[in-house]
Amino acid sequence: MKSRGAPALIAGLLAVGCAPGSPCRSTDFKNIRRYSERYVGQWAVARGDTLTLTQMGDRFHLASFALDTDTVMFNKECHLSGRMIFTVPAETLAVSWFGVPEHATIFGWPDNLGPFAGASVSFWGRDSLHGTVLFDQATDIQVTQGTTAQFWAGKAGVRKP
Repeated sequence: MKSRGAPALIAGLLAVGCAPGSPCRSTDFKNIRRYSERYVGQWAVARGDTLTLTQMGDRFHLASFALDTDTVMFNKECHLSGRMIFTVPAETLAVSWFGVPEHATIFGWPDNLGPFAGASVSFWGRDSLHGTVLFDQATDIQVTQGTTAQFWAGKAGVRKP
């Protein structure tokens, strides 16, 4: 006696096996996760520029940021989750990020906050990060060419002997 369900079962397994996989399970993302490990943690900004945007009349000052290992989808790509904590204005943003050997890039700033595209951070010595705020020229708010907002951060809660 022939089983009628066997061909359907095989076809179903092939369809699932050949379906596009999650970008979070790809070999590329596994490499990105490995590269990102050294940036994971809570970082306290020790020194940084306070940025004033004249068109908005707002000042911005980053106090700390957290780069976590939970995965999130951002523009159909797999990123890691994080938070940026500002003292001016007093606000915490949910962001996404990923690291490569040279630096980590932080994304997800809301459009209503200003012309920010994110931030780029790289190691400054063994245990500190140097970061630069990246600007988005696609917004109506123009940032003067050459304007930078830089910061230096160390691991929060780590005391040097």
